[in-house]
Parts: sequence; structure tokens; C-alpha cells
Amino acid sequence: MTLSLHIEDLALSRGGRRLFSGLELRLEPGQACALTGANGSGKTSLLRAVAGLCAIDSGHIAFGAAEPAAARSTGLHLLGHLDGLKVSRTAGEELVFWTGWQGGTASAMEAAVRRLDLQRLLDLEVRRLSAGQRRRLALARLLSSPRPLWLLDEPLSPLDAQWRAKALAIMAGHLTGGGLILAAVHDPLPLATLALEILP
Repeated sequence: MTLSLHIEDLALSRGGRRLFSGLELRLEPGQACALTGANGSGKTSLLRAVAGLCAIDSGHIAFGAAEPAAARSTGLHLLGHLDGLKVSRTAGEELVFWTGWQGGTASAMEAAVRRLDLQRLLDLEVRRLSAGQRRRLALARLLSSPRPLWLLDEPLSPLDAQWRAKALAIMAGHLTGGGLILAAVHDPLPLATLALEILP
């Protein structure tokens, strides 16, 4: 599936409070955008709105020629600030589950395990993994079932310097392959081709 992301005149509220209005963004294949703003400005809410998980007040979110429902079900990944992993499963069980659920392949999963150095962690329960290890497992889900649009909420925050560099290389590879990335970050993303600051 080939996607673009077009956001036009978007307004969004949470808990009765207007977060932002008039927001505009256009992302084409191969582009990334670093989404910045103060805590509570609406960065996470915007990612969730793009994913179809929260309602917007007004405006439009489109995915090029793709129907929004199809784009959201098979064309994007949302990696939240919390990794969304079931802590009672082993890392291997969790990765197998998500790869199957999202239509990935065993070969892609095995390649992701190698790339993110997860082999020794697969038999451990997720609850026993560090925050950085959990984030690497969550990133493996993205590689195990490729989708063009990645919505990432603070993707580098739990990683040490070595793994931040490797995660950035993974993100750069995704863009080189024609993918798109919208990432909520506190600091500018080194590979971002666009930047969008949410202002009150």
C-alpha cells in the first residue's frame, strides 16, 4: 500500500479543552516529520487522531488515494509512549502474536529479532525486560509486519546512546524504502525532513 498523509485545518480537543486548531501537515513517501510542543500540547492526541483512535473537532485527515479505514487497518503502525506489550507473555510469544495479528511473516520477524539483538530475550517474560529492551521489542513489531506509515511517540526515550543510533538507522531505512514517519519528540529528530511545532 502506498500512502501519503495530508492533514488540513485540523482542530482537536481533549477533556473539553481545545488543544490546537488550524493544524496543517503534508507528508509524502520518504518523508519524516518531528512533532514538537510543550507537554500537554496535543502531540500524542494528534498521533492517536491520525490512527483513528480519537475524534477530531474539525478538519480533515487523508491518506492519499487510500481509504482512511483501509489505511488505518493495514497501512500504519502506532508505537505509543507505552509499548503496549502484554507483560505476562514471553518476549517471543508477544512478537509471534503481534506478527501474526498484523499480517507479518516469520522471515521478517526473524530478521527483526537479529537486527534488534533480541535472541537472548525471547524466553523472558516481558515484565522482566528493561524499558530499553521493551522498546527494542516494540520496534521489532514494526519490522516484522511492514507498513508504510509509522506514528511514533517518543521512540528514542528509553534507549541508550548505542540503541538510539541503531533505531535512527532503522527509521532512516524505512524512509529510504518509501515509508513515512510522524514522530512526537521533545528534541529535534536528526533525520527529520520536516518539523511541526504544536502551539497553544
